[in-house]
Amino acid sequence: MEHDGQLELYAAVAVRLKEAHTTVRALQVPEGVRVALTRKLLVITAAAKHDLAGAARRLDRFTADLDAGRYPEEDGCADRNGPSPLRHKGD
Repeated sequence: MEHDGQLELYAAVAVRLKEAHTTVRALQVPEGVRVALTRKLLVITAAAKHDLAGAARRLDRFTADLDAGRYPEEDGCADRNGPSPLRHKGD
């Protein structure tokens, strides 16, 4: 029985993550803010693989912040003049 509850929670979190991604894409915010929000969603997605209940709580806080209009500041890596933080040190 517990396994069924876990599957239901996975399904619910997956649906909510998809909805959150759709909401973020539709926001009229600077691209840097959108990047920061998307990164937060990716972190929550990765956390769900190891701590589903914790990821669900983080997603609750994330969506509450979105609903309240609380967005992060623009992500500093959106600066096209600086080095990309995604590059390997040897690149």
